[in-house]
Order: sequence, then structure tokens, then C-alpha cells
Amino acid sequence: MDTSFDVRIWSIEVRNHAKGRKSYRVAWLVGGGEPFREKFSTLGLAESFRSDLVSAARKGEAFRLSDGLPISMARTTSVCSWLEFAQSYVDFKWPDAAPGHRKNMTEALTTATTAMLSTERGRPADKALRAATFRAINPKTRERRQPEEIASAIRWLERSTRPVADIAESKVLLAVIAAMGRKVDGGKTASSTTRRKRMTLTNGLDYAVACGLLTTNPLSSVKASTANKAKPVRQVDRRSVANPIQARTLLNAVRDVGEHGRRLHAFFGCMYYSGLRPEEVAWLGKSNLALPESGWGDLHLEHAVPEIAEEWTDSGSRTEERGLKHREPGEGRTVPCPPELTELLHWHMEQFGTAPDGRLFWGSRTGGRVSSSSYGRVWAAAREAAFTPEVVASPLAKRPYDLRHACVSTWLAGGVAPPRVARWAGHSPAVLMQVYAKVLDGGDQAARAQIDAALGR
Repeated sequence: MDTSFDVRIWSIEVRNHAKGRKSYRVAWLVGGGEPFREKFSTLGLAESFRSDLVSAARKGEAFRLSDGLPISMARTTSVCSWLEFAQSYVDFKWPDAAPGHRKNMTEALTTATTAMLSTERGRPADKALRAATFRAINPKTRERRQPEEIASAIRWLERSTRPVADIAESKVLLAVIAAMGRKVDGGKTASSTTRRKRMTLTNGLDYAVACGLLTTNPLSSVKASTANKAKPVRQVDRRSVANPIQARTLLNAVRDVGEHGRRLHAFFGCMYYSGLRPEEVAWLGKSNLALPESGWGDLHLEHAVPEIAEEWTDSGSRTEERGLKHREPGEGRTVPCPPELTELLHWHMEQFGTAPDGRLFWGSRTGGRVSSSSYGRVWAAAREAAFTPEVVASPLAKRPYDLRHACVSTWLAGGVAPPRVARWAGHSPAVLMQVYAKVLDGGDQAARAQIDAALGR
């Protein structure tokens, strides 16, 4: 490679354009040839680029005669727009990412992209722009024929996103970070959503560094200023956790919701008595059961089928078989099956048998997976039947998933050691204690009675 140490760097030139616009140009000479020039839209970007050149020259770096850049700033590509980068990063991560992670990643990059615009001129309506960005980033929708409004917005987006390098400018970076914390309507996002989007941005910028589009990850300095802030812990709403009487009342009400309720009685029972997630119950087969005629048994979990929109799965269906959450591929987990659930599962198999592939629960019409909308309707009907209108309006067991929270809380309240509960539930002990260690309904009264006794009242 032809290089030279003979470098001369001039001051930044300011160019005035129509309507008050300005551009900034950095010019420098290497080895006595023709001068090199780089044009920037902001003074900050021009100063940053010139500073990098000056720093390299002072360190005694060799500059390339081909493009005038020091070796440390070797250019791997021409200017890459943020949209091109976002598409490239998603393509890189997509094959090994779970459907839910694909969706979260695309949402985060959509937020960042709509904050990385170089102009507002001709900007599409917000709803069309967001939909266009979402579809342009997702590789499964990127090549589809789009409605004209969306196609026009995508074309505008391709012309109007900043170069990736612009995010190194502090003003641009802070605008992107601020966007991560806002909803579409301008409200504040949940802290967990903001952290998730911020993590996607951090990983994406690390990828940009690896690709030579950035010299360093500009988020590193921002992370340092917020590293000591305590993370808020996402906890289960204590009011949503049913006690054993309330849970059994609901399960009995499910059984009375027509044929669908009868078929889902044991489905909800698995969530309450053994703490299974809905996607784990949906894939539970006869081969996963180790049940005696009565008494305690075991459920051996191996796979799950989470439900998500078709554009995030490889198969193009709403469900896709995957390994267990928080487990390595092929790693299962065994959960105890209490006598009540043992009896309920035997009853279910006697009444309904199994699907051809051995699954215990399947759509009665299609034979496919029990959808969240289907079991959600049954659950809502059971709550209406079991509770008064005031309780129905409360958070108590509002979602089927709250049965899992009630199960884990019952295990803990019964004195089961937290590490064992964490293993059964498929969580780390830290997550268990932070999120799932909830006091059952009525537990506060018992604690207050103990205090009264201690005080001699």
C-alpha cells in the first residue's frame, strides 16, 4: 500500500447555499498530490473528522495516497445510510434470533431510524412512515409488494436517512436515545422497553464498529454516565395473584364454559398447579407425563410453541417449535405434578384423548395449536361467571398467565426453598425473588396478626 507521512490539513471551509443552508468542507494534502476533500452537513461532523485526521498525523500514522486517510481510518465502504445499516444488521442477526427477539429488534431499529432523518422536507405522515420503516427493516416484508402510500414512504426513507457516521455526533445520538424512551403518541415508554431498545442500539453500534462504519461505539460515553443508576425491577402486580380458593373457583368456572371450557380445564390446571407457561402447555404431550394412577407425578418439559405474528417466524406460521425459555437448546426441565393435577390430566385424556402427534391440547376444529385468543375468551368468561363485577374489573387473575404467578407464589408461601422453586419455574433464583416472590391474598393480614401477637395486643 502506498502511504506517506507528509500531511497538511487546512482549516474547515464554510459554504453558504440557498435558503440559508450551509455545508462544511475539510480539505487536506497527502504526499504533495491533489488535495482531498470531504463535505459535511454540520460543523460538528466536520470538526470531528478533522480532529481525527490531526490526531492521526500527530501520532505519526501513515496516510494512504489512494484516499488520503490514515491507516486507522481505512474506509471499508462508501457512505452507508442508517437505513442500509439497519437492514444489514437485522439480516446478520435474523437466522439465530427467536421470533420474539426479531420483533423487538425491528421495533427498536424502527424507532432509531425515524430519529435518524436528514430532512423533514416531504416527510410522509407519521403512521405511514413508521409502517414503511418497519416493513423496510424486516427481511420477510422488505421485498413484498407494498401499498402505494407505504412504497412511497419507503422511497422517501431511502433518500432521507442520515449516514451511520452521523450518530457519533452528540446531538444526533442524544436525539436517538430520547426517541427510545417515547411512545408513538409521545408518552413515556416503560423502563423495561426503553432498556430493551437501548440494548439493541448498543449491539447494533458494536456491529457498525466491527464493519468499519464507526471507529468507536458512541454509546460507551453515555453508558458510563448512567452506569450507577439502579435498574427498576419489573414485578408482578400483587393484586393479580389469586389465592388457592380463588384459583380453584376459577378453574371450576372454566369447566362450565361449554365444550371449549371443558377441553381447557386441564390446560389452565397445568398453569396453576405446575407453573407452566402457556406455550409450554400447548406442546405438552402424553410422552411428557410420568403419572401414577393417583398422587404426585412429574411433567418433563422439552419444547415450547410461543405464539407470534407470521412475519417473525421461519415457517411463516403463527407458531414455531422452540426450546424452553432460559434453557440451552435440547435442555429440558422437570416440574412436579400435584395429586389434583394428576387426577385432572387423567380425566382430560379419558374425555378427549390426544391429538395424532400425542399433544394433550389442540384446536377442536383444526387440530392445531390452541390459540391465545381462544383460551383468552374462555378465561374471560370464567372470570365473569366466578367473580362479582367489582372483582372482574380488578387485576385479580386478569390474565391466564397470572395462574403461573399464583403457582410460584404458593410454592414459596408453602416453604419450598427458592432455588428449587426457581428450577421448577425455569428461572434464576435472582429473577424469582425479584419478580415472582409475591404475597398471596390475605398474607398481609396474617403478618399483621403476628405483629399484634408480638406486641402483646
